[in-house]
Amino acid sequence: MPPALRRLWCALCAVCCVLCAVVGCSPREPVVKIGFAAPLTGDQASPGQDLLKGAQLAIVQAEAAGPVLPGYRLELVALDDQRSPTQAVAVAKKLVADRDVVAVVGHLNSSCTMPASAVYHQGRLLQVSPVSSNPQISRQGFDTFYRTCATDDLQGPAAARFAVTELGARRVAILDDMTTYGRGLANEFEKELAALGATVLLHEGLTQGDKDFTPVLTKIKSLEPDLLYFAGMFPEAALLIKQRRDLGVGGHFLGGDGLYDPILIRLATPEAAEGVYATTIGADIRQVPTAQEFVRAYEAAYGTVGAYSAYGYEAARVVLWALRQAGRKDREAVLAAMTTLTDSPGVFGLQRFDERGDSRLRDVGLFTVKGGRFVFLKTVSVE
Repeated sequence: MPPALRRLWCALCAVCCVLCAVVGCSPREPVVKIGFAAPLTGDQASPGQDLLKGAQLAIVQAEAAGPVLPGYRLELVALDDQRSPTQAVAVAKKLVADRDVVAVVGHLNSSCTMPASAVYHQGRLLQVSPVSSNPQISRQGFDTFYRTCATDDLQGPAAARFAVTELGARRVAILDDMTTYGRGLANEFEKELAALGATVLLHEGLTQGDKDFTPVLTKIKSLEPDLLYFAGMFPEAALLIKQRRDLGVGGHFLGGDGLYDPILIRLATPEAAEGVYATTIGADIRQVPTAQEFVRAYEAAYGTVGAYSAYGYEAARVVLWALRQAGRKDREAVLAAMTTLTDSPGVFGLQRFDERGDSRLRDVGLFTVKGGRFVFLKTVSVE
């Protein structure tokens, strides 16, 4: 090497040594990743972002308590499924292909979780869904699937009993959004209505993204129902509530957990939403003694707890528990650890799962809109 070039090389090495002393040149620790999937953009971004913040908080707290997996740094990989089943499958394939991913928290929508669950099962990747409530998902027999919420074969009947016994509804119209979640929940509600002797005047579907529900609401108005039940998400529910009021459709309005978001009230207007009822797939988080530490930590970090924040936190907490128990970066070891989880202290109480991966916590919450906000009525524990 020529002397001049040698001097330049030595000078560069000296600079590198100084930089290494300042910022460190040791390689970063190897990574272990937790996947996350939900709608993070679009009209259902609000609950998706709530889930994500909950999951992020669980990871921050877990790392503060000591390395989840010694020798590895932990990374949350959040992907947007856009509430689309097709996109959910693409997201699932991407997570499965990344060998650093050992588990997934997701998805929000049952219509996304159902097809994605088959991809995770094939890739032997633990999936813990925070809020996908369609009971058919766990009946596929995938040992990779778990969920931390109540299912719609609990929520639907609870809503029907409330409608008939406490609201006095005998003549009921039913609408759903024709998704895996909406149609499944509506069918469970309708089955229980029949068992209780109520009359279903109409059961029709509508499409997510539609804006004008005047034709079907006009038909419902002519039937004079005691109650209109909607199984779907809050963007369509808000339009139904507002247009129902404008048309003068009488009777009560009741829906499932897809309505339980403060954005519903803003979109529908507080005046139109007043007196609307909704069930939820768990107890009111502010009424659960074991959740108060979570509520304080979440609000210190992010502000007001969202409708699904606690579920994102709980699902991530369960995943992190399994990773700690596994003790190594191995998908099969994480899955094996999940089978040993029994009465783990969680946000909603002692968390455990049945042979299908369904949570044994079976509470259904009841809320109504009063004075521009959701007001908790009671919790129903379903046997």
